[in-house]
This record gives sequence, structure tokens and C-alpha cells, in this order.
Amino acid sequence: MSTGDLFEARRAELRSSRAPLASRLRPRTLDEVVGQRHLIGPGAPLRVLAEADRLGSAILWGPPGTGKTTLARLLADAGSKAFVPLSATASGVKEVRAALVDAERRLGERGQGTVLFIDEVHRFNKAQQDVLLPAVEEGVVVLIGATTENPFFEVNAPLMSRSTLWRLEPLDLEDLRVVVARGLAAEGASADDAALDALVASAAGDARSALTTLETAVALARAQGATALTRDLVVAARDRRIYHQGLSEHYDQVSALIKSVRGSDPDAGLYWLARMLEAGEDPRFIARRLVILASEDVGMADPQALVVAEAAARAVELVGLPEAALPLAQCVVYLGSAPKSNRVTVALLRALEDVRAGGRGEVPAHLRDPRSPAAAARTGEPTYRSPHEWPLEAAGQHYRPAEAEGHVYYEPPGEGAEGSAGLAPGRDRPPR
Repeated sequence: MSTGDLFEARRAELRSSRAPLASRLRPRTLDEVVGQRHLIGPGAPLRVLAEADRLGSAILWGPPGTGKTTLARLLADAGSKAFVPLSATASGVKEVRAALVDAERRLGERGQGTVLFIDEVHRFNKAQQDVLLPAVEEGVVVLIGATTENPFFEVNAPLMSRSTLWRLEPLDLEDLRVVVARGLAAEGASADDAALDALVASAAGDARSALTTLETAVALARAQGATALTRDLVVAARDRRIYHQGLSEHYDQVSALIKSVRGSDPDAGLYWLARMLEAGEDPRFIARRLVILASEDVGMADPQALVVAEAAARAVELVGLPEAALPLAQCVVYLGSAPKSNRVTVALLRALEDVRAGGRGEVPAHLRDPRSPAAAARTGEPTYRSPHEWPLEAAGQHYRPAEAEGHVYYEPPGEGAEGSAGLAPGRDRPPR
């Protein structure tokens, strides 16, 4: 081995030893990945496609710390493809062109495909996209993009149309305990039950956050000549942002927030919001729960509630804490003061009940797509009458399979905006 090789090996060893704990524990095989069983467990779709070398371009969408980058790398390895990472925030057209030239050369000389991984793909601009699209269409590269943003709003439509979308979920409590156990073993440390609960609760489904907190807590422990983590050390590692927030409090306080807002007590909602923010709760977690509440508990009584909640969630991503507390507070006050209705929730549950009971009748003939391949074989069927051209009374059409006719799902309560909307013209609503 040459002197240059020895120095390079030594540099690699130093980089590895000084890398953050989350980097050092990055899984090396799909079997080592914690969580995402719906995608990469035995027989799960992404795993099957990768191992059969049939993986196409894809968008991985999920919260931070759920393994998007790791998963992209392992999918490339499973299909024996080269893995080339780029960041949409740091790479321009020049870097994209260079990556595509290398991919084409690799394919021609060695017959090896390339997974081109684009982190923060929602920031991909039009010029980058225009350069990339032909290579994706011709199979020169398999694009895997990662994003924390809703791709339907943030990813360019041409990229979305050429990719499959896979949703990564936050890690559950048991998964996070596995991650923390691996981290403790790697650091040669231990933790009591209170410290473990604090590490898991503070991570909010984010494996990288759990390992970063653990690594900091271990460093603080060693500065005191100890290797056993306590809850106080975990609290100190998070700048005292979980000083009254244990695992039970995490769920109890968000439950109190939701029930206070549902009960139309905005002051109580603000109190629990303040408690959670002071405890270091992830504001994105709070924002997600408020978006759900806007539909589940306010619903059509005030349709603007969902708009306000979604705007607050986007503001949280845009400005971050501490300023993000203001749009969250505005949302809590708005939702707490709004009229309440759960009729949309009830209506959906009733419809799901019918569908799950076997109510899967065929689409009525007059509602079918006349441009579909099967349409040419259908003759003599009733014709669809548009309500824009026919009075509702003359149109006289049914919009459901026979099995679902007469079933009432949505029943406005006569209050708030729902009451003013009333029943749709010509809609007969027999009792369910």
C-alpha cells in the first residue's frame, strides 16, 4: 500500500470516528432499518421492487429523521446501482449535467445503473428539472427525491408525473427505543428508565433527534466522570426544553389542548399551547394536530378553520420558533372561538362503514368515463346529463350504486356555515 493510500485510510478512519452518532449508526442493510415496515419490511413494495432491480424514480416524503437519505442509499445498494447524492439547495445545472454524464458513462462501460438522489427535491428549480427529465425518461438514472414538504404542492408537476410517491412515517415509541438502545451501545453508556422515557418523548418520531440528544447527554455525563444517563442530563442536553415534559405529559398535554379547543375555551387552549412550547414540544407536531382538529371538530361549521390551520402549519415551517408560537396561538384562538361540528367526521365514518361492509357496487352507467378503453364496447347505456345544461328536476340522475342509494351520511346541524348552506337543491334526505 502506498503512503498516499495509508494517509487516505487514516483520514477516513478519523472522519468515521468523529462523525455524529446518527451518521455512525446509519443502517448498512434494509434489515437494519428501524421503522417503515410498510415500505421495506418482508414482502413490502419498495423492498420487492429494489431487490428485483425494478425500482423506478420515486419521491420519498416524510418528516425529518425518518430515514429518507438512508433508505435511498440502501435501495440503490439492493439493486446494485451506483448512488450519487446531490442537494437541490447546493447543486446547480452544472452539477446535475456532470452527474448525468457520469451516469451515462457508467451505464455504457459497466452496465451499472445509477440512483441519483436529490435531497430537498421540492427546491429543484425549472432549469435543473429541464436538464434532468430526459435522463429520467430514458432510464439513464433512477431519480429518488426526498422532501419534508407536501410534494403535491411543492414538487414540480413533471417530476411528480414521472415518479411514484412513498410516504415515510414518524418512528413510533418502540422503534425509537430500539434506536436509543443502539446509540447507548455504540457510546458505551447506559440510561435509567426516566432518561429513556425523556429521550423517546423529546424525539417526536425523529430518530436523528433522539441520537443527537443522546450523544450530547453522554458528553455531559462523561464531563462529570459518569457513563449512566439520568433524566436531568437529558433535560440539560435539550437546554431544559423538557423540564416538565415526560412521556405521559407529551400525550396528556396535547389531549388537553385538543379538548380545550373543541370545548370552545380558547384561553385554556392557549395555556396548554404555552405549556407544550415551553416544554420543548415540536411545533410541527402541534400544527399537525390543529390541522386535523380543524376538519374533525370545526368542519363545515366554519370552512375557513382548515385554511387558518393549514396557514399556521406552513408558517411554522417558514419562520420556526420562537416566532412560530404566534401563528399557532392565532390558530388556537380561531379554532377555539369557531362554531363546532363533527358532521364531516361522522359522514366519512358512515360512508366507510358502508364501503367496508361490501358496498362496492359498479359505477352507474351514466357516470362512467366515455373516453375509457371499455367505453367503445358499451352501447345503449343512459347518457349523462350535466346540471349546467339541465335543470336538476329534469336531469333526474342518481350518483351512487344501488347498494348505497338512500343512505344519508352528511347531515348539517343547522348551525354556523353548515346551517346557512342547507341541503343541496333537489336532494331528498330520508332518515338513515
